Amino acid sequence: MTLVGSYVALSKPLVSALPVFLLAWLRFGLGTLAMPHWLKAPQDELPMTTDTKKLVFLESFFGNFLFTICMLFGISLTSAVATGVIMASIPAVIAVMSWFFLGEKISRRVVMAIACVALGTLMFTISNTGFIKPSGFESSAIQSFDNALWGSLLIFGAVVCEATYAVIGKKLTTSLSPKRITALINLWGFALMTPMGLYAAWAFDFSGVAFNIWLLLIFYALAASVGSVWLWMTGLKSIPAAKAGVFTVMLPISTASVGVLFLDETLSLLQCVAFGICLFGVVMATHSGGETTDEIKDD
Repeated sequence: MTLVGSYVALSKPLVSALPVFLLAWLRFGLGTLAMPHWLKAPQDELPMTTDTKKLVFLESFFGNFLFTICMLFGISLTSAVATGVIMASIPAVIAVMSWFFLGEKISRRVVMAIACVALGTLMFTISNTGFIKPSGFESSAIQSFDNALWGSLLIFGAVVCEATYAVIGKKLTTSLSPKRITALINLWGFALMTPMGLYAAWAFDFSGVAFNIWLLLIFYALAASVGSVWLWMTGLKSIPAAKAGVFTVMLPISTASVGVLFLDETLSLLQCVAFGICLFGVVMATHSGGETTDEIKDD
C-alpha cells in the first residue's frame, strides 16, 4: 500500500505529460512484458473453473481498468494531498464489503482501528489545504465542470474499485497463486485498455515527452502492475480482507508524503497529527491480542 501511494502521487506529473488512456495502456503493456513467465499455472494448481475465470475478469475490470481510469483522471483534477484524504476511506469500505460479501467476522479491535482511520481522515479533511488546478489536461468535456468536485468523485470511485478489488482478490487467493493472479489481471487490463490506448497513441507526439517522464513511467508500470499487486495478493492469502483493508491507510499517507516531498505540496501540524492517529489504527489492527474472543458476529 505504501508502494501504491507513491505511484498514485507520482502519476500526477505523468498525466500532465501523457493522455490518460495512453498512460494506462502503456502501464499495462509494460507490465505484460515484465511477467509473461507468471502466466503459466504451477503444477500443483487446479485448472480454473468458470467462476474463477469470471472473478479474474472482474478483479481486473474493477481493480485495474476502472481504478486506473478513476484514479488518473481524478488526480489530474486535484492535488496529491486531497487524493490521500479521500482514499483514507478505503479501510472502512473494504470492511463493510468483506462482511457483506465474504461473511467475515470483524473483531472489535479492527473496528476500533477503522474508527481511528476515520477520525484521522476527518481531521485531515477539516484542515485540507484545498484543491489545485490541473496542468496540461486535455479533456475539455470534464474541464467544463468544477474540477474539484469531479476530482473528488472520481477518486471516491477509485476507492470503491479498490475495495472491490480487495474482496474479489481474497476469493481468488484460495484457488490461484499470487503471481498468476498478478499476471492474469494485468493481461486483462491491457486488453480492456488497448482500444482507447491505440486511439490516444494515434495522434500523440511521443518525441515531446522528456526522458525523465519515460523513467517515471517504467517505475509506475512495474510498481502498479507487478510489485504492489503481487505483495497484496500474497498478504491476502494469510489475513482476512477486512484486516488487510486497515493497511490501505498507508496509501493516502504515502501519497500525501510524496506530494509534500517531491511535488511542493504542504502539510499542516493538524494533518500530521491526523496521520499519526491513522498509523495508530494500523498498529491496533496488527496487534492480535484478544482478537479470538471479541469477534463481532454477523448474525
